[in-house]
Amino acid sequence: MLKNNEVKWSEKQEKIANQVLQTAYKRETSALIASIRDRASSITELQDLWYLHDLLSTKRHEIDGKYVYNSSTIVFDFARLVKEGWLNLDELKELKPDMVSKISALARM
Repeated sequence: MLKNNEVKWSEKQEKIANQVLQTAYKRETSALIASIRDRASSITELQDLWYLHDLLSTKRHEIDGKYVYNSSTIVFDFARLVKEGWLNLDELKELKPDMVSKISALARM
């Protein structure tokens, strides 16, 4: 298992990691906006509106927690984003190869 003290990030690596995290954030939020537009246009009953409200509340909680940069968990966070399809491993190529390997291995789990 990867220990927190094994994760060493240089200033350059942290900057790259933040940029990659923002790329995934923009993708996921853009997809959410498109999905909400579609759902909102098909609201016909009050129940549909409440469902949309609940969905938005849940997504806000998920997204707000998922995209907080934390150097001690970023390897796991990137693996999750790769697994969910918001990032691909090619976008991580500027990170250290050992970090990309760890992310890749975790994403396959």
